[in-house]
Amino acid sequence: MTQNIIIAGSGFAGVWAALSAARAVALAGKDEAVAITVVSPEPSLHIRPRLYETAFDEMAPDVGPLLAAVGVRHVAGRVEAIDSAARQVTVHGNDGATTTLPYDRFVLATGSGLFMPDIPGLKEHAFNVDQLASARALHAHLTSLASQPDTPARNTIVIAGGGFTGIETAAEMPARLQGILGPDAKVRVVVLERAPAIGWDLGPVPRPIILEAMAECGVEIIAGAGAVGVDAGGVTTSSGEYIPSSTVIWTAGARASALAAQIPGEHDALGRVAADSYLRAPAAPGIFVTGDTALAATDDEGHVASMSCQHALSLGRVAGHNAAAELVGLPLHPYSQPKYVTCLDLGPWGAIFTEGWDRQVKLTREEGKAVKREINTKWIYPPAPDRDAVFAVANPDYVIVA
Repeated sequence: MTQNIIIAGSGFAGVWAALSAARAVALAGKDEAVAITVVSPEPSLHIRPRLYETAFDEMAPDVGPLLAAVGVRHVAGRVEAIDSAARQVTVHGNDGATTTLPYDRFVLATGSGLFMPDIPGLKEHAFNVDQLASARALHAHLTSLASQPDTPARNTIVIAGGGFTGIETAAEMPARLQGILGPDAKVRVVVLERAPAIGWDLGPVPRPIILEAMAECGVEIIAGAGAVGVDAGGVTTSSGEYIPSSTVIWTAGARASALAAQIPGEHDALGRVAADSYLRAPAAPGIFVTGDTALAATDDEGHVASMSCQHALSLGRVAGHNAAAELVGLPLHPYSQPKYVTCLDLGPWGAIFTEGWDRQVKLTREEGKAVKREINTKWIYPPAPDRDAVFAVANPDYVIVA
């Protein structure tokens, strides 16, 4: 009887879980005994780390041929319900039909979504760069500003959230908006950050360089204040200031996919399932969690994987391998990712490349930008649909960033 591995999601973790699972099955010579299925709305991998850019044609590569090359089936739809007791999932297909798929092993790789709190007017009036469709909507809106009257609101962009995504988005915006409105337009780009300083999660080491770069790019920072209200004309801050703006961009925080809540066991404040060292959900036998849905230790020093493609690429490989390994009799591989780097894009200024959880700065400006280009255009993209070449880099201990 054929055994089934179901993988929900075709993002970074989902795609690599599928490729790694297929590799393990092939290593064991069990290709005919184990079927691997990926469920997602379409067989594409959205390159979310690049959605602050505008090269939209490059941001959703088709992974259909890649999955087919390693014998993985794709089902067009969404997993809507997980029945861990019966070991089955309910799928709502793109065709409108609802089906039930049994599994022997299930891998949750549905990622995360932007957290939108109940701030008056936020959902109605704010933009974001969380998904490809929303990034396209923001771009269309920005382009339309050229036909509107020249006002402070038209010329002002407010980014609510000064974390990684907020910084990268803000650094691009002065030049991007001037490219639309003209070089003589008096544009204003403001970052609102509730924490005492921008890039609070990035720590104190790179912060002076980030501030230097933001000032050079023409970005204004308002720290210690957040958005408490958004309307068609602007944003109200927690300090009582009203900033006229036709463009408010929300970048403040993410939460694990709502499907994670259906998996029994411990969850963290971001909704992630606490995983064991093999990325199993301890309270749900047969279920693995990976990518942004997994709360997983990266080392023995107390660090946990962040919601980033850097961690998702390795998490996916490990979860996929282990899901298959349990079925075909291969040794399980513990997840470990002690090497940690960040590369923060800072628009025309360049980029900062750091190493370690204390983020020691190694490269800046154009040298950092060169690394960021490599990451954004090569390292995080799926490989060509060549089975042997894919299996050579789909092992669970493969390291993307050296």
